[in-house]
Amino acid sequence: MKRIFLVTLVVLLVSAFVFSGCAEPAPTTPAPTTPAPTTPAPPPPEPVTLRIQSAYPSGDISADDLTYFSAAAAEYSNGLLNIEVFTEPEIVGMFQTADAVAGGTLDMLQGMGALWGGRGIRVADIEFGMPYGYLIPEKDTFEDKANEIRRFYFEDGMVDILRAEYTKQGVHWLDMHVYGPVPFLVGTEKAADAFQGTPDDLKGLVIRTDGLWMEWNNALGMTGVDMPPMDAYTGLQTGTVDAHIWDVSAFMGMGYEEVAPYWIRGEENDHVVGTIVVNMDVWNSLSADLQDALARAAEDYYYQTLADYEVALEGIKAKIADGTVIEVYMSDANLARHQEVAYEIWDEVAGRDAASAQVVELFRAWRGVD
Repeated sequence: MKRIFLVTLVVLLVSAFVFSGCAEPAPTTPAPTTPAPTTPAPPPPEPVTLRIQSAYPSGDISADDLTYFSAAAAEYSNGLLNIEVFTEPEIVGMFQTADAVAGGTLDMLQGMGALWGGRGIRVADIEFGMPYGYLIPEKDTFEDKANEIRRFYFEDGMVDILRAEYTKQGVHWLDMHVYGPVPFLVGTEKAADAFQGTPDDLKGLVIRTDGLWMEWNNALGMTGVDMPPMDAYTGLQTGTVDAHIWDVSAFMGMGYEEVAPYWIRGEENDHVVGTIVVNMDVWNSLSADLQDALARAAEDYYYQTLADYEVALEGIKAKIADGTVIEVYMSDANLARHQEVAYEIWDEVAGRDAASAQVVELFRAWRGVD
């Protein structure tokens, strides 16, 4: 009996041991853990407000079209770029604009290269106003001629030279645009008669002009003066100025047909070039994304102005038809003299500095001029 009891006890102990090995372990409470530190999300980028002024007054097509540039910059930057638009002389006068953007009074400037000649960018005079430099006979349409100029700038090395020269003045050359046929020469009856006459008839005419055209006009015997457009309007009205060089805006927004209704044809390029430039400190302060947005907006502005200038030229036809504008052509003798002097200027400006020499050679190769 005792033996049976011992066997039974052993069996029970073994069974208890096996059962305890198969049973699930009692739940345990995990040791507390310290959460991994998290990096706070970066703050959203701050909007940037920039001021651009045109060198030209309200009524000039390229000045008024800066509203498109501003809207495009806002779109491409997802609303981070707020560009406030001004026209001459809302912040500074026309001839103070280059100093203003180089010095930081303006963030950006839309205007012409000739404004930079006084600050030592000699090549900028060629950029804007090379006499007969932008005649593009191999292209048929207004748009195709402009696009060939743009191709020349961005594919043949022109932009690289310009950016290097503008950088020396603390300015970033952003992009180019075109103004249509320029010199768009408007004049009084006195000027119209002289241009239809002989080269001697041009002597003594007072003409509002700028850049290399100043040299061109002076070499032809005229007296070139440079002044803001509205001062020139008064001069034409009072007889102290006989002729004025601008673009088609002169008759399509600026009112010059009221005081100088003659459109004198013959010496114009198919287009000439304007620019948008940015103060270099401002440019460098922008993120790469905002720089890209600004560049894309400037390219859109090129296409917008191109379209609007073409529409304006169609508007001139209506003004000619109703007699508001009188279209005349300079004489063959005056045209021949203009061409002769123009290419003499090419030779002269090539010797002004290394950049000018480079650009003149680019023009010669592009336009097939020996």
